[in-house]
Amino acid sequence: MIPTKATLPPKRLSSATIKQRMLKQLVCSDAPEQALRHRGFRLIAGVDEVGRGALLGPVVAAAVILPEEIESLARAGLTDSKQLNSNSREVLDQQIRQVALSLSIAEVDAATIDRINIYQATRLAMLTAVQGLAITPDHLLIDAMQLEHSCAQTKLIYGDSLSLSIAAASVVAKVYRDALLQKLDRLHPMYGLSAHKGYGTPQHKRALQEYGPCTLHRRSFAPVAAAVVRCAASLP
Repeated sequence: MIPTKATLPPKRLSSATIKQRMLKQLVCSDAPEQALRHRGFRLIAGVDEVGRGALLGPVVAAAVILPEEIESLARAGLTDSKQLNSNSREVLDQQIRQVALSLSIAEVDAATIDRINIYQATRLAMLTAVQGLAITPDHLLIDAMQLEHSCAQTKLIYGDSLSLSIAAASVVAKVYRDALLQKLDRLHPMYGLSAHKGYGTPQHKRALQEYGPCTLHRRSFAPVAAAVVRCAASLP
């Protein structure tokens, strides 16, 4: 019997695909902020990071305090930066900067990531971004993290897909880091950074094998560590 579409077993979806479909079902709104305002908080900072999983370059965090009236950002489609294309992110970045009460960006470089690990480096970037705000927040809305900070804070899982303040931080951090990697691409053109922004794509891993790592690579990450070993083994 020749299998037909009706008789073939359903294609199994990858966990990444399932997660992406789930995230698209979430509604990004100011509901978390409104709940906090009901409790008396007024200066709420959304905090998020980008670049945590990259093999090269810094992890970047942003903290953004938005005004109470942010319907324009909701109408513009503000959500998790990973669900937006680059043009949409850049337009939203400008809109966020125009309305934000305060905004701060911080980065932690590859050497520090290797020294203290990526989890602690992410927390450090987030904390530094919060400390850089020109206005002191009275509550932090953080995507899946908690910080060593005296300010009241809420750890919100999938926060960049649920909270407009966290989504704003996600977009600002992403646009900043992408622009930085575009500049770094001109210094290290062999890796194709403008295309993958330092993440472990097949193209990037092939370049690592061919050219070895540069000073911007995170040597504590397995693919880079393996490339370091290969380079050392090839020396006379």
